[in-house]
Formats: sequence, structure tokens, C-alpha cells
Amino acid sequence: MINQLKRFHATQQKRAATTVTLCAAFAASAIVTPAIALAQVPKPILPLPPQTVSTVPSNGDVNPYGVAFVPAGFPANSVAFPSDILVSNFNNNQNLQGTGTTIVRVDAHGKVSTFFQGQPGLGLTAALGILRAGFVLVGNTPTTDGTSNTIKPGSLLLIDRNGNLAGQLANTSLINGPWGMAVQDNGGSAQVFISNVLSGTVVRLDMSISSTAVQIVRATQIGSGYNHRTDPAALVLGPSGLFYDQRDDVLFVASSFDNAVYAIPHAGARQDDNTAMGTLIYKDPVHLHGPLDLSVTGNGDLLVANSDGSNADPNQPSELVEFTADGQFVAQFPVDPNNGGAFGLASMALGKAMVRLAAVNDNQSTLTTWTVTIN
Repeated sequence: MINQLKRFHATQQKRAATTVTLCAAFAASAIVTPAIALAQVPKPILPLPPQTVSTVPSNGDVNPYGVAFVPAGFPANSVAFPSDILVSNFNNNQNLQGTGTTIVRVDAHGKVSTFFQGQPGLGLTAALGILRAGFVLVGNTPTTDGTSNTIKPGSLLLIDRNGNLAGQLANTSLINGPWGMAVQDNGGSAQVFISNVLSGTVVRLDMSISSTAVQIVRATQIGSGYNHRTDPAALVLGPSGLFYDQRDDVLFVASSFDNAVYAIPHAGARQDDNTAMGTLIYKDPVHLHGPLDLSVTGNGDLLVANSDGSNADPNQPSELVEFTADGQFVAQFPVDPNNGGAFGLASMALGKAMVRLAAVNDNQSTLTTWTVTIN
């Protein structure tokens, strides 16, 4: 397992022209605090000015959770296009948790429109993924009154390229509070990984895909035993953000309860959850405060968004935290001066020398994107 992580980190570093850190990308707008002295001073990177837009649709939904880039190859006859960003909303216009029903589309010019409008009381989560055949997957974990007292297992929604509901998976043995998602899209097939925050499990769905349908061929629980609980403020804590490394077949899991990140080996091939939570690679009570979503940076490091749902620190509010794949802290950056603002995030490579990062600010119901040049 350790060798797999080392190979992953080495491979990701090789893809970048030089080692850079997220703190350099945001140096113009924030101060970050590295935990260690770097062996060498990285060259500065030159981000384009960040773009910030509101994620509030016409029905007034707030609390943006999931963030996903529309991939290359997404059908042209759609209401979303490659490089657009989709954002799912968890709260309604009364700011009640677990009642949001919309996915908004943000195009390359920052124009915002509604991509999907669901039935009342869905509570769309950060479990958001896009298949290039023309489908969007999103989890929902609903409540009836905005509190954890009425939280329900929810389901996984399948939405077509034009924003219409095409199907739904509701099975509590597979879907029980879908909170995070990672997608390995192979064209005619895909593997979709889902974290279940109400049961402390991780499930892999093996799918066959055509231009008109998605079928689940096999469902396998590959992770279990993650600490989880409901919470009067955060609503629920447990396994959250996921990132899948196809090369080494490793799934990284952020746990908002444990303030830790785990790695499940052989995630795409395994037929059981004998490894339980996998290997602990990063546990950091200083810099992790309820890590919710998980992505990868342009230089091969991993990036988590702190929800501040647990272990909150008013001196480190709403942080994005960068660390290496073998668990070494690199940098942190706040998206809001108050706690509870960092939720969903995503990244997209723009060739070999640039990366586009996107993160929501839950406090302001906004999405900010940065285009980072890697020197």
C-alpha cells in the first residue's frame, strides 16, 4: 500500500513541470502557514484573477455542496458543455439543511443558470459526478425540517444531458446518506464510488453506459467502519470526499468525523471490504477541521475542504488544505473569514502546464475558480 502511494505521488509530480504549492497560487490574496520547511523554495506560479459568481438559482436555494467540471466529450446537444461547472445545492431558500433541489450550471464566462430542478425536499449533496456519455449523478440526503432529527437515507439520482430526471437508485444497503463521490469514466463503462455518511461505508457501483441508458452491473461495499454521527450544527459527520487514482487503483477517503484521510487499496477490483477503512495516510488535528470534499491539485498533491463541522478553530476558518499523497502537510488557504464556508471543490487539468480549481463558499453561496499556471 505504501509503495502504491509513493508511486502515485511520484507519477503526479512528474506530470507537472515543477513542484508548486497551492499557497503560491493564492499568494496574491491570502497568507498561508506551511507546517514544515520545504527542501527547496518553489518557483512562483501566476494565477489569473479568480472569478467568483453566485450559485443561488431562481428558486433561492443556498448552501452549495457538490462541484464538478463537465468533461470533454460531453454531448454537444446538451444544456451543459465541456468545461462548464455544475454545483448542487443542499438547502432551500429558507436555509433548511437537506431540502435543496437544484443543480446550477456555471459557464466559462461566469453566467449562471439552472441545470436541474428536482422535487421539493431532496437535499442534494457533494456526491456529484458527470459521465461524458451525457449523464449527471447526484446524491441526496433529505430532511423534512432541516435538522438531523428527520434525516433520511436518500438516493442516487440519474439526470440526463438536458437536466431531466432519468432514474433513481434508492436502496439502503447501497445508498445511505450519499455524501461524496468519485467517478472513473471509461466511456462504455464506469466505476462510481460513493461514501455513505449515515452508515460509515463506501460503495463501488460498476456501470455499463450507452448514449441513452446507464445500468448498474455490480454493486460492492469496499469500505466500512468509518466513524459517523448526526450533529445539530453540521447535520451529519462521517466518510465524505473521495478521490480515485486509477493508475494505482487507490481510493482516497476524507473522514469529517475523524479529521483524517484514508486510502483503500485495489478499490476498483476488490470484491469485499476486508480492509475496512483502508490505510490511514493523513490525520492532522491542527489543520483538518471536518474535511468534507477531496480533490487533486495540478502538482499531484491532494486537497481537502474543511467544513468546520468538527474540531473547528476560529483562527483557521473555511480552509482548503493541501498535502502530499503520503501524508505531508503543504499549505492551507481560507475561502471565507468565518467558519463553515468550505464545502465542495474540484479541479480540471488544462494541458500539462495549467490547472483550473473551483471551490464553493457555503457562507456566501458562491463559487470561485482559479486558473493556475505551473511553471
